[in-house]
Amino acid sequence: MAAGAASPRERYRSQVRAEIKAKAWEQIATAGASGLSLNAIAKELGMSGPALYRYFGGRDDLITELVRDAYRSLADTFRAAADAGSGLPGLARALRRWALEDPQRYFLVYGTPVPGYRAPDDITAIAQEIMAALLDVCAAEEPRAASPDAFETHLADHRGWAGDHPAPPPVLRRALAFWTRLHGALSLELAGHFTGMGFDAELLFTTEVEGLAGGR
Repeated sequence: MAAGAASPRERYRSQVRAEIKAKAWEQIATAGASGLSLNAIAKELGMSGPALYRYFGGRDDLITELVRDAYRSLADTFRAAADAGSGLPGLARALRRWALEDPQRYFLVYGTPVPGYRAPDDITAIAQEIMAALLDVCAAEEPRAASPDAFETHLADHRGWAGDHPAPPPVLRRALAFWTRLHGALSLELAGHFTGMGFDAELLFTTEVEGLAGGR
C-alpha cells in the first residue's frame, strides 16, 4: 500500500461516517438540530445504537462534525471570494449563494443555538477565519472620512471577536454592518418571512450590499 494511502478499514470508516452525517442532515431538515437522534439514524442505516457510537461518541460529537464542516465550507468560500478581488459585493454574493445552496447548513451555524451544545475551540478558530476574510476586504476598501461615532469608539476596546486582525475601528464597524445587515436579510428570506410580501428578496439583498459598499 502506498505511503499515506488509506487502508480498506479506514475507507470503510470514512464511508460510514459520511452516511451518518448525510442522515443527520436529513433529520435536521425535518426536526431541527435539537431533534437529532443517533438511535434513529442507526435504525435507518440498519445498525445498532452501540455500533453507531463507534463512529461518533454522542449527539454533540456528531453536531460538532456537522458544524465544523459548515464553517470550513463557508471559510473556504469567503477566502476564495476575498482573493478574487471583487470587494464587498463579491463577498456578499458568495455568502448568499452558500446560504441558498443549503439552508439547513446555514441555520445550523447561524440560526437558533442547539440547547445544551457548546462548540469546541477549533470551531471558533474557523469562524474567525471567516471574519478575517471579511475584515481583509473591508480594510481594502476606500476608508470612510468621518468622525467616529459612539459605536466605532466602543469597538476600539471591544475587538475580541476580530481575533488578532489589525483592522482599525472604522474597518471593524464596516465589517459588523455587513455581517449583521446581510445575515438579517438572509435569515428572514430563508425562514420564509418574505413569502407573500410581493417583493424580490434578491433585489433587496443587492440593494443592501450597494448601500454597504457606498458607506450607507
